Amino acid sequence: MSEDLIKTQGQCRCGQVTFAVSAKPMITMACHCTGCQKMTASAFSLSSLFPAEAFTVTAGEPVIGGLHGATRHYFCGHCLSWLFTRPEGMDAFVNVRSVMLDDAQHYQPFIETYTDEKLQWAATGAKHSFSKFPPQESFPQLLADYAAR
Repeated sequence: MSEDLIKTQGQCRCGQVTFAVSAKPMITMACHCTGCQKMTASAFSLSSLFPAEAFTVTAGEPVIGGLHGATRHYFCGHCLSWLFTRPEGMDAFVNVRSVMLDDAQHYQPFIETYTDEKLQWAATGAKHSFSKFPPQESFPQLLADYAAR
């Protein structure tokens, strides 16, 4: 990943909510769970995990949508684009929808999750696949493998 990707911008479809990220992603992923399928109206969601301190909303006020629980999914209140997620118990991270980044082409999924719920014809090209979410103990190695690629 180029040095240009250390700082990037993103926005919702209508442009009312914008954000900036000042770090490379820690990992990129596709999620095939039926919840992500329904929230994206697609076969899977694409996301990139960043340290929370590297993420800033620069304009607009995202609203919570999707499920209204401990994991918070943020959307543009106008166009309803799903922008990012702050996962439960992981306040040090923000999971940004990769397609909302200005340079989305560069965020190919490294892992894919919930493949037991995937649509048979859906393919992501991810290097690692998991039937559910990867076990916590596998993350240090996955993050190291992603950083080394």
